[in-house]
Formats: sequence, C-alpha cells, structure tokens
Amino acid sequence: MIGYIKGEAIIIDENTVIMECNGLGYEVTVSGNTVVKIQNGTPYICLYTYLKVSEDDVTLYGFYTKEEKNMFLKLLSVNGIGPKAAIGILSGIELNDLMIAIMSSDVKRLSKVKGIGKKTAERIVLELKEKIDAGSAELMESIPTGIGVSTKEEEIDKDSADVIIALRGLGLKQEEALEAVRQAKPHCNTAEEMLVYILKNR
Repeated sequence: MIGYIKGEAIIIDENTVIMECNGLGYEVTVSGNTVVKIQNGTPYICLYTYLKVSEDDVTLYGFYTKEEKNMFLKLLSVNGIGPKAAIGILSGIELNDLMIAIMSSDVKRLSKVKGIGKKTAERIVLELKEKIDAGSAELMESIPTGIGVSTKEEEIDKDSADVIIALRGLGLKQEEALEAVRQAKPHCNTAEEMLVYILKNR
C-alpha cells in the first residue's frame, strides 16, 4: 500500500494531478477541493494516497489532508459508493460542510451535490451515523472524565462521545477533540449543534 507521495505537481487538471517524484511521473486522481488547495499553494506537495486495484484498472487516489482521506474511506464503506463516486462527493462539497450535513441528517443539502440522489444521501446519513453510534461505547471507555467546562469533573455524555468520535474520524488527536468539545459544550444542546459549532470555529 502506498501511504503518501511527495513531489512536485507538474500537471493539474480537473480531477487529475501528475506528480514528479524521483524522476517518475505519478498520475493521481484527486477531488476538486484538493486541486484548489494545490493551485493555491506550493507545487511541492505531499498527497495522502489510496490505491485501487481491479481486474482492468489501477488507480491512485490522492488527498491534500488526512482528514479528506479519512472521509473518503468512510464514504467507501457506504453501500453503493465506490472510489469515483466518493471523489465526486468530495469535489462537490467542502469537507466540513459534508460532515455537518451527515451529523445533522441534512439529506436535502447532500442531495444538492452532483451525482447524489435523495436515496444515496439518505444512505450516507444512515450508514455513517450508525458507524459513529457503534463506536461510542468503545470510545467512552477510553475517554477520561472531566470534559466539562467547569472545574467540577463530570462523566462524559453520549453526545460528547459521538462528537469526539466524529472529530477523531476527521484526523484530530484525542486531546484536540476533547478540548474542542469542552469549548463547544456551553454553547450547544445536542451532538449536531456541537459538531457544527466546532467545525465552523476551527
């Protein structure tokens, strides 16, 4: 498995980047959001990668951030969504907006993304939210008490655990996720509100 590739972006198309690395040119399929980040930054970049091998095709997918790659992998776990569809979704909506839409069950917002119909949007929300809920119990065992905003310690609640799982899925370290929840908690009543608050204030 190729975890990442470092080099110079020689050619940048709509969803393809040719990267030169040690004299070789690697064709990497990327999202529209990654293309924008490459164009706005230095040509010498590091892309986190996912290699898809099938009987008639070998495709290297690249992501500007670990968070984008993590979301790509989550989308692949949804029934009926393959790599090309996942890249299309990441091209049609900002990562933070996608996460907010999933956590808030905003099917209407997801349905506006090119290539996503209402049924697919509903499936994304259902399957990804279920994965977050399924991981709550395990994570709650590993998260310490005292994530409250005052000096008084309190047991972590399920909403906070769900948000921490979502943030960890986006690549935040546990300490960063805990601190973000501490800051958001006084301003929010639900997990969805906390996640929206955190992502909008990052």
